Amino acid sequence: MSAGRAAKPLRIAMLTHSTNPRGAVVHALELAEALTALGHEVAVHAPDPRGAGFFRATRCRTVPVAARPVSGGLAELVETRIADYLRHFSAPGAERFDLYHAQDGISGNALLRLRRRGAIDGFLRTVHHVDRFGDPRLDAWQKAAIVEADRVLCVSRLWQDVLARDYGIAATCVGNGVDTERYRPEAGPEDSVLCARLGLGRGPIYLSIGGIEARKNSERILRAFLAARRMRPMAQLVVAGGASLLDHSDAQASFDALLRESGLEAGPGAPVVSTGPVPDADMPALYRLADALVFPSLREGFGLVVLEAMASGTPVIVSRLPPFTEYLGEEDCLWVDPTLVEGIAAAMLDAAEAPTRRRLAAAGPPLCRRHGWRACAEAHLAAYAACRSSCPETAHA
Repeated sequence: MSAGRAAKPLRIAMLTHSTNPRGAVVHALELAEALTALGHEVAVHAPDPRGAGFFRATRCRTVPVAARPVSGGLAELVETRIADYLRHFSAPGAERFDLYHAQDGISGNALLRLRRRGAIDGFLRTVHHVDRFGDPRLDAWQKAAIVEADRVLCVSRLWQDVLARDYGIAATCVGNGVDTERYRPEAGPEDSVLCARLGLGRGPIYLSIGGIEARKNSERILRAFLAARRMRPMAQLVVAGGASLLDHSDAQASFDALLRESGLEAGPGAPVVSTGPVPDADMPALYRLADALVFPSLREGFGLVVLEAMASGTPVIVSRLPPFTEYLGEEDCLWVDPTLVEGIAAAMLDAAEAPTRRRLAAAGPPLCRRHGWRACAEAHLAAYAACRSSCPETAHA
């Protein structure tokens, strides 16, 4: 199949693990919208225990999957969500698709079991990153959803190399994108509304996205902020996001203990503002209000928020590690060693200086225009064609 509009549109079931704004979910929705714009029929599925649908309106079809309540730990949650998917696709009259594409281990295991039953002919799996569970069941499910997929995709060369080294899999790197029509430097009236709601002052305003997690380096971000605030006493740290299936209570407890030890208050108007999940409509304004996105992650699949911030004209502070080193140049951001608090603090102070801010703000939008979702969708079409050539075509319902 050639890239772009196909002579015969594909009917694609895109499966993800959640309706919340996590990176893989954002990727699934944006990819599905780009494929829809190219003339294909894409339905994004996700377990929806609250019946509220996805975190934002979409320009593609979405299918909420009835999800049962769960008691127990993460393994019980994963097993229940796999069963929810199996029940959905095994129901009498269940819709059939040309292709089934899993974006995570939960949906990957559901599709694997459906293939074993003969209900589907095959499936693709995108690996955004590989987690470290330390639970034999979870580790086995994660591996099965990777090694038994008919075709494996990934979003960065980092994970392409990991999959080759650890699993012997030649994954196809399809990249990521950013919506430069939505994430723009130009301020809107919503900016001042959000600023007042969060109680943001003259700053500088430092933004951390992804909630409080060990792999997000949250404790070192807070330590660096405390150091930077000694030089910039009006600085505020906004910690946004955090909707996750995983248990990050240890990281949260360490963060809270450090915050108490510092004597700083938290809440709207306070030095530290923890928002929890942010309404999707507020995200462009949140990026524009920040003097810098502080994102010295220890492990990422790609880091979509980096492109979103840069498209908004907001300087970014990132780890000098892959995958960031794959798509960012030396002058595009402020590079840090994510293990060195003093280096992160120095970058935070540097980002608030007017010359640095102007230089990085100018570098962001042109770079982001080279990372469109259409190109990502076209890379997927080539992978879909290869998968269909090796798997019998699944009949429509």
